[in-house]
Amino acid sequence: MELPKGWIFDIKKFAVHDGPGIRTTVFLKGCPLRCWWCHNPEAISSRPELVFFANKCIGCGECFKVCQRGGHEILDSGERVYHRERCVLCGECVEYCYAEALVMEGKEVSVEDVMIELRKDIPFYENSDGGITISGGEPLFQIEFTLALLRQCKAEHLHTAIDTSGQASWANYEKILPFVDLVLYDMKHIDPERHREYTGVRNDLILENLRKMSQYGVPIEIRMPIIPTLNDYRESIEGIATFLRPLENITRLQLLPYHRLGEAKYERLERDNRMPSIEPPSKEQMQQIATWIQPYGLEVNVNG
Repeated sequence: MELPKGWIFDIKKFAVHDGPGIRTTVFLKGCPLRCWWCHNPEAISSRPELVFFANKCIGCGECFKVCQRGGHEILDSGERVYHRERCVLCGECVEYCYAEALVMEGKEVSVEDVMIELRKDIPFYENSDGGITISGGEPLFQIEFTLALLRQCKAEHLHTAIDTSGQASWANYEKILPFVDLVLYDMKHIDPERHREYTGVRNDLILENLRKMSQYGVPIEIRMPIIPTLNDYRESIEGIATFLRPLENITRLQLLPYHRLGEAKYERLERDNRMPSIEPPSKEQMQQIATWIQPYGLEVNVNG
């Protein structure tokens, strides 16, 4: 039987923050959430997207010649414009862009395409107790591809982890969990209405899935982004700690400070950045938040 194909936007090698040891993280396209602070906006859409790096353009004009729909234009003012609404994502302009100013975010791959890359790093996995992490986007957004990839990884005795938002059906989690050694589970806000405001969905399904998963037996690492003014106040932090405290198989709570490294991506994708004025939390703020959680008996780690 032919295995399903999937859409990815990156394969990151030598990842050390996506699970134990040295890992390879496979980033899948497509996400059900619309988080204000998302640093991978290229992951949101399940479709490929063309990105223009204006600072790399050398003005050779090759993209103008090959585009049959007038997707690339130089105005009378001299400004170079990419008409996203005319683009059919054929990718021809990308092939002819010598300066790599045009890049297609997203490509279709087979399970074997990914495995070829993973096998190259098996010695690093073996020496560090590492493995593969499937991230996104949301891995369960492409459930059949994710399941097929996890099955193949386990067939080849690789340690597997998924990084998930929790916003998926429990039936789909039941499909993949037998092939998962570690779950990296995102917790963004305990208040359902504020969660909806900042991500586009309430957190009812996310919390219920976590309750069920905690009884399944697979180790779970909670990952919580700390976003100043959105979820960094004591009531929110302690609300999450209270929810997590009685759950089983929670190995630790990882606090992830908000950063601004993804801001340029919004401009390249012509999307609004909803957090242009938010500054990252200081190390002192992160340590203070950790002290709020520690009385709840949870192991807390501050990343960065």
